[in-house]
Amino acid sequence: MNLQKPTIVLFDMDGTVVRHIHPWFLHLLERLDDFVHKLARLISKIFRRKIDAPPLVSFRHGKRKKLLVRRAIHKLVGKPVDEIVEPCPGIYDVLDLLAENGIRMALISNGLGKGYGHDVLQKFDLEKYFEITVFREDISRPKPWPDPLLQALNALEQPPEKSDRIWYIGDRHKDIKAAMAAEIHLPCDIQPIAYTLNAAIAVLEHNLGPDHIFMAWPDMEVKLRRILNLEAPSE
Repeated sequence: MNLQKPTIVLFDMDGTVVRHIHPWFLHLLERLDDFVHKLARLISKIFRRKIDAPPLVSFRHGKRKKLLVRRAIHKLVGKPVDEIVEPCPGIYDVLDLLAENGIRMALISNGLGKGYGHDVLQKFDLEKYFEITVFREDISRPKPWPDPLLQALNALEQPPEKSDRIWYIGDRHKDIKAAMAAEIHLPCDIQPIAYTLNAAIAVLEHNLGPDHIFMAWPDMEVKLRRILNLEAPSE
């Protein structure tokens, strides 16, 4: 399936918009997310609850999860965000290109916002690009459930309509699964896009086609310019 011009683009954060200077830290957080997801699925089987549907896009009685393990890990690291992550090379060119062409953007992360995600966006001047941000404490169930994507889309000033086309770009298997799970709850198409190898494997497993895979943001910029019928920038 070839990519088509988007009207809305959703981004994962860790490993996609920013990369970790110390990859072991990202690996630790990803393993934690995977463990929590597997545990939740096991509990749902034991109690015969359908955990995949319907989406849960709000907190019961307004309560937020404490997420003590994640907070403890970030507190243990105790470093300024610019000593933990840096923007992925080429990401600003893609964000600027999307903004210049009136394509709305949102950011969705399984990471914490308070004390981490919001600081990352502010430090690297990324806040201005995203109409909506959704972090782990903003949602009951993280990716690979579709809830964070649906919450972000529902929170847009103008939620998606039938004529919209959504891209969701992420670097993990769970990002591809979340986008595919969200599609049945949306009035329009959503196209998962894999950034780097882990997510690329998921794209191939689901026969989405090589056009849904890229390994570097400059490659995505070239692809976007082609889709938007724009000339390549002059040297």
